[in-house]
Amino acid sequence: METAWVLTGSTMACAAVLAPAMLRGSVGAICTQAALLRATPSPLRHLTLTSIMKSRWKTDHLERTANVLRHEVVSAAKVCGAAQESPSVKRLRLLVADGDFTFKAGQWIDFFIPGVSVVGGFSICSSPRLLEQERIIELAVKYTNHPPALWIHNQCTLDSEVAVRVGGEFYFDPQPADASRNLVLIAGGVGINPLLSILRHSADLHRERANKGSGYEMGTIKLFYSAKNTSELLFKKNILDLVNEFPEKIACSLHVTKQTTQISAELEPYITEGRITEKEIRDHISKETLFYICGPPPMTDFFSKQLANSHVPQEHICFEKWW
Repeated sequence: METAWVLTGSTMACAAVLAPAMLRGSVGAICTQAALLRATPSPLRHLTLTSIMKSRWKTDHLERTANVLRHEVVSAAKVCGAAQESPSVKRLRLLVADGDFTFKAGQWIDFFIPGVSVVGGFSICSSPRLLEQERIIELAVKYTNHPPALWIHNQCTLDSEVAVRVGGEFYFDPQPADASRNLVLIAGGVGINPLLSILRHSADLHRERANKGSGYEMGTIKLFYSAKNTSELLFKKNILDLVNEFPEKIACSLHVTKQTTQISAELEPYITEGRITEKEIRDHISKETLFYICGPPPMTDFFSKQLANSHVPQEHICFEKWW
């Protein structure tokens, strides 16, 4: 793991550890600890119960997340789109027709592949609104030698059939009557995935309130995002589009730690060379602010500890480690 807090080539996108429990309340976020729910076998062809419940990979997603809340529903899904998001990351669109399949912004899925005994774990990077309107979810998967990632990069095609199940205790799900909160989102590498889902969901909530005059009132959102170079900063256009759409609500600071080429004029105003600093984060501390952190363990450990040392309440710090 690099000390610059970007995901290396051997890092598997697999959610594992969460911050201290964050109970439902006026903050509108949930990070509760809960027991593993009983899984319902999927009817998908060639997908056996053994392949769902057992995975032998040495950094096993199911073992790492065994005590994390999961939905009971295992739903069939079909690949309906794929593209390279960066030289090392492939973006995947899945059509999930099952109306019982839902998720909250920030959650991940168990990813079951027929014929592959290892179960993947990947955060959803799209918003819940896209699923509601089009029955589509999006993933962004880094190339590694982990079997599910290898399948996505080397074997997956349009109309490939898989199965998915939602899990995770790292999400943002405010209710209309909850108090307005600011968000600080801190991402490293492909740790941007769940935070992009939260960012997109926050934008949807803001649009809804602007259009209807009701619903949850979002505070400000500041995204700090670090990667090795600008080619590995995922979803740059999507992020900047939201910044430009909501200039008074959404801002971003994009960090690169090993940039060797010239930075484009479009990106330059948002780019800082070097890692995200403690001072940058500390400047955003307030009693109305929630902090969501997702990246490799050294990054999440550092910022969660620094926030705690700055007397940010534990229930205002939610993080997820990616291994």
